Amino acid sequence: MAKPPVAKLMDFGKFKYEAAIKEREARKNQVNTVIKEIKFRPKIDPHDYATKKGHVERFLKAGDKVKVTIMFRGREQSRPELGYRLLQRLASDIGDLGFVESTPKQDGRNMIMVIGPTKKKAEAKAEQRRKREDGAAAAAAAAASQSAPAQAATAPAQDATAEAVGQPAAAETETATAE
Repeated sequence: MAKPPVAKLMDFGKFKYEAAIKEREARKNQVNTVIKEIKFRPKIDPHDYATKKGHVERFLKAGDKVKVTIMFRGREQSRPELGYRLLQRLASDIGDLGFVESTPKQDGRNMIMVIGPTKKKAEAKAEQRRKREDGAAAAAAAAASQSAPAQAATAPAQDATAEAVGQPAAAETETATAE
């Protein structure tokens, strides 16, 4: 509200470009809620249960919600308590990674429960990125430490082969050209 009024001249193309970049950055930091689904049967083998529990743990570590469905067939429909017990067991097994968002509900032939992660998706992604960067840095350091002794070991071998052929070693060639 200055007097006289003050106007700012600007490059509109640059303004639109910077606005697009800000929008892209905001979209990159945006978190999409994903619901993963895993299906069980009431009579599940212990090994199969452990495998599917591992999948649920992986989904929760990534920050995704998990919809656990138990499918009943035939006479199994008359025993919904088996499915309920299985879901309660799963909830107690993964208690440190997630919490029960919606309790088990019978829905026709299926019983459904939703488990939410204790970590937010953004935190889980940041932790995975940190682990990946730490792993890459450690791998680079390990590769550098392995290659340094290998280079030192190959240099004398190259000099020895050069002398055997009758050519001066690399160090002698440099001194000859310097004179």
